[in-house]
Order: sequence, then structure tokens, then C-alpha cells
Amino acid sequence: MMEIRASLKPADLAPKLERMWGLSAAKIRAIEKDWDPAKGSPVFTIRGRYTSQGWTEWTQGFVFGSALLQYDATHDSEFLTLGREHTFRDMAGHVTHFGVHDHGFNNVSTYGNLWRLLGEGRMRPDGREKEFYELALKASGAVQAKRWTKIAGGRGFIHSFNGPHSLFADTIRSLRSLALAHKLGHVMLDEGDAKISLLKRLVDHAAVTAEFTVFYGMGRDVYDTPDQRGRTAHEIIFNTLDGRYRCPNSQQGYSPFSTWTRGLAWVMLGYAEELEFVQTLSDAELDAVGGRGSVEAMMMNAAKAACDFYIAHTPTDGIPYWDTGAPNLHKLGDYLARPAEPFNPHEPVDASAAAIASQGLLRLGRLLRAHGEAAQGDKYWLAGLTVADRLLSEPYLSADVGHQGLLLHSVYHRPNGWDYVPSGAKAPDGKVPYGESSQWGDYHLREVGLYLQRILKGGKYYTFFGT
Repeated sequence: MMEIRASLKPADLAPKLERMWGLSAAKIRAIEKDWDPAKGSPVFTIRGRYTSQGWTEWTQGFVFGSALLQYDATHDSEFLTLGREHTFRDMAGHVTHFGVHDHGFNNVSTYGNLWRLLGEGRMRPDGREKEFYELALKASGAVQAKRWTKIAGGRGFIHSFNGPHSLFADTIRSLRSLALAHKLGHVMLDEGDAKISLLKRLVDHAAVTAEFTVFYGMGRDVYDTPDQRGRTAHEIIFNTLDGRYRCPNSQQGYSPFSTWTRGLAWVMLGYAEELEFVQTLSDAELDAVGGRGSVEAMMMNAAKAACDFYIAHTPTDGIPYWDTGAPNLHKLGDYLARPAEPFNPHEPVDASAAAIASQGLLRLGRLLRAHGEAAQGDKYWLAGLTVADRLLSEPYLSADVGHQGLLLHSVYHRPNGWDYVPSGAKAPDGKVPYGESSQWGDYHLREVGLYLQRILKGGKYYTFFGT
């Protein structure tokens, strides 16, 4: 269980953040200098060098978005130019990509960051540049919302690239694309010019995910016990003929009945961000999708359960192993009673899950404090600081100038064996990955770093929706 450091303050992380941004700059430059676009998008490192992995091109937005976050944090125009030009040149295909559930990752990280920076007065527009970003974000939101499966009861969800039967935990963070399109006044048009509310689809997807992806210790299955409240499933399967729920499943986790910790982290951050977005909507807008009380309660219940599970089922320093049911965890003994061990011979940790989760904890904590729930707010806020502080130090922060990654000990797809295993790694199966990075891990370390830096410097509060 996490040991939350009650005395930690954002200012305590200031020297580590400054160091992180210095390291980050060199790594962004190294990837830009060495990467061959013909190989596809960089995904994760092998022996410290970024490589691609054919699945979908879901990480390209993180590559260019990282440069934009670097500019935001350091005011170095080199990185604005890099991120801006690559977005213009390379990201159009992602705006109209009908085959994925990743629009929030690719398009909000690029077009969304640029639109936000323009709105904050952090960059000078070139002609009608802001309208260009807004058009891209409107289209992206509608394309993502079109990937829709109807289920029993009249609701539905954005289905994963596995097909119309498949609901992924990850997609909760792609709801940002629908949120931005709605904020920009966009309405999706379907057959017969039917008008589809993007806010309604956002809320429906969030509600279906809250109901089926998150478990609340209420006995939905034999493993849904009170001590497992907040457990999440990576994938939920529906019968597409009658729209009924069938079972949990997992693609990147160990099993349908254990928690893949990166999926858990997406849920934590996704609901926390959408709760912040909902605060900016009028009562009239929310009345049309169930009412403020109902929407906020649904999202808050899911966010709290997932964050509580993370705190209870993560080692003391806040860095999780890749899955709470990983088959060799028992060989580590009482692993929740001590800090995570990234070099252990049995199961890998996943620092990328920690980077995502830390931001979710911080955002939820701040929101609860603002709503007068000081005790709970402090718990989540301080838990988020505890995780971020650990990630900004070795052995997680990559200080090696020859390593292109920023955040070490990230895991991509353990069941598929895609993660690089150093020569001589010892384990029952001979294969335990460690010491490598991923684009989503690096991006989200930078993002939580920017979030905290703005707070400690008294800057504008950082959100994906800008205001």
C-alpha cells in the first residue's frame, strides 16, 4: 500500500522538475535527429533507442506533443517550431482515422495543445491558424464519436480497434476529443442529417465505462469483493446482436479478473479530467444529458474507486507492477509493503502507469478540495505528489544522455512479449523487461511535470480544454 508523504509540497519538486526539463530537451532533439519516418512512429525503446511496433500509429501525437509541452514549460521556441511543423505536416491522417479509439492521444496532444497555447496567448497565430486547429479538433471529435456501438438500454460506447464488441478502458481519455469538439460548438451529423450531440456520446461512454469497466466491490463476479473496490478490466465484451454485456477481458493485462495498471491509470486520469471539464458546462447543457448531479456523481464514483484501488494495491513508493494479478508477484513476498523493485527477476513494474496515475490523483484531489472535501482531497493530492516525486528521481528518470527515453521501466504489451529484455535477465521464464521507455510514459511524465510547474509558479491552471 502506498505511503503517502503528508508533508510534500509542489515546491519540493521544483529542482527535480528543472532537471527533468533539461534532460527532456536533449531526448526530444535526439529522436528528431535520428528517427526515420519511413519506419512509422516511435513507440518504445530497445537498448535505449526508440523503435516502432506495428499495431496502430497511436503514439505519433505523443512525439510531437512532447515538443509542445517542452515549449510550454521552457519557452524555448525551438520546440514550438518542431511540434507545430510536424503537426501541420504529419498529423492530418489522424484527424480522419476511423479505425482507432485513440483520437485523444494523437489529436489532443498536437492540435489540442497548439489550440490551447494560442488561447492562452503563448504563441502568435499565423493567419487563420486557430481556425485550422479548431476545424481539426471538430472533425476529430466527430470521427471518434462515429465509432459507436449501441447497447441495451439505449446507450452506447466508442468501440476499440478490436471491433464493435469491444470497450477499452483506455478510451476514457479519448473523450477529450469529444469534449473539445463540443466546446467548439460542433454537432455531428449522421444519416438523414440526424444531429448527434457529442456531449451526449461523451456522457454515455463515460457511464458505460463506469458501470462495466470499473468494479465497486458489490459482487458483480466472484472476485468483485469489497477489498477489490476500484478494480478495472482492460476490455469489456458485449453481444453486438442484442447489446448485452457478456464478460470482462484483457488485451494487455494478465487476465480479465486482475487489474492491468496502465488501464487503471487511464481510468483515474480520464474521469478526473472529464470532471474538471464538466465544471465548465452550463446546467442547461448537462440537463440534456441527465443533469449535473447524475453526471458528476457517476464520474466521481468511478474516479474515487479507481484512485482508492491504486493507493491500496501499489507498493509504498507509488510505482505499480504491470498487473495486480501478475503470476509471479507472489515470489516477491510482501511486495506492497516496500518500494517497487524495477530490477527484480519475477515481474516488471510499469512506471508509465505511475506517470498517468499521478496526474489523475492530483486533479481529483484538487477538485475535491475546491468542493469542500478537504480530507479526501488532501489524500489524493498528496498521493499524486508522492508518485510524481518518485518518478522524477533515479532509477525512473533517465539521466543517460545516450538513452532516448525520459522515463525508464515502462511496459507496453507483456502478454505479447513486445518489451525488450536485457541480455542476462533472470526469471523463471528468462524474460523480465526493465530499463526501457515508451512514448506515452515520456509524454505523461512531461505532462504531469508541466501541471505541477504551473501550480508552483502560480501560472494558469493546466487543462486540456484551456479555460
